[in-house]
Amino acid sequence: MTHGHPHSPGHHAHHPDHAADPGGQAEILDLDAEVLAEHTASITAWLPVEASPREIVDLGCGTGAGTFALLARFPEAHVTAVDSSAEHLQRLREKAGADGVEGRVRTVRADLDAADWPDLGTPGLIWASASMHHMAEPDRTLRQVHDVLAPDGLFAVVELAGFPRFLPPDAPEERPGLEERCHTATDHLHAEHVPHRGADWGPMLTAAGFTVEGARTVEVDIEGARTEAIPRYALGTLQRIRGAAAESLSPEDLAALDQLLDTDGPRSILRRTDLSVRTERKVWAARRGA
Repeated sequence: MTHGHPHSPGHHAHHPDHAADPGGQAEILDLDAEVLAEHTASITAWLPVEASPREIVDLGCGTGAGTFALLARFPEAHVTAVDSSAEHLQRLREKAGADGVEGRVRTVRADLDAADWPDLGTPGLIWASASMHHMAEPDRTLRQVHDVLAPDGLFAVVELAGFPRFLPPDAPEERPGLEERCHTATDHLHAEHVPHRGADWGPMLTAAGFTVEGARTVEVDIEGARTEAIPRYALGTLQRIRGAAAESLSPEDLAALDQLLDTDGPRSILRRTDLSVRTERKVWAARRGA
């Protein structure tokens, strides 16, 4: 239920990849969490909390990128992590055990598009990263969040601006601009199937009874040399882009993309030294009235 992906990666209500490839999706979410960890921490630090929340809900938690960032930011808090994927929740529990924080995490498997939600307590903070745009009826979901939050509680909506970019504009050499053409193809698909991706959540939050206390755009531009996870992150993301864009690409573009995705080939994206991660994350912090 995560991250947006296809993206927006990321942690997700109805991820189209869940049923087809839950293991591969979980790996992408883990890479997403690793590569964007500093940016996630900066977002949790920015949140305009009036007092450190003791109970937090992570809606569409995926494999736990937000959950663990929130546990680190609020060391006295407990987090209820909610997702529709049993495998993602199992992976989250394993990580919590390895980190020694299993006593601070509760996992709940639930479909957030359902009319009736399970008991999530009365949290002082609800976090939804790359999950809200997957909702079939986001207006209803926002009202449900409003009703669950404690009086004066804070709701944080974090959204990624689609798939990240990784290649320089003039790459690959034989098909410059390939990545941008892939994004154009997936944008058309998402406009049809995921119409709320890229939405301005401010007016919708206000309509649901929240007061928007802050909004910001976080620019992401990470050099590939920063971490060895970036080539694998690029590979996994482009594999998902191929699944969405293949029918719209020219034979020449598809052949060039397949060369990038051939992990044993000389043109594999894993062999490139010119990668970076470029995208934006948008954040809204909204308060429920007393």
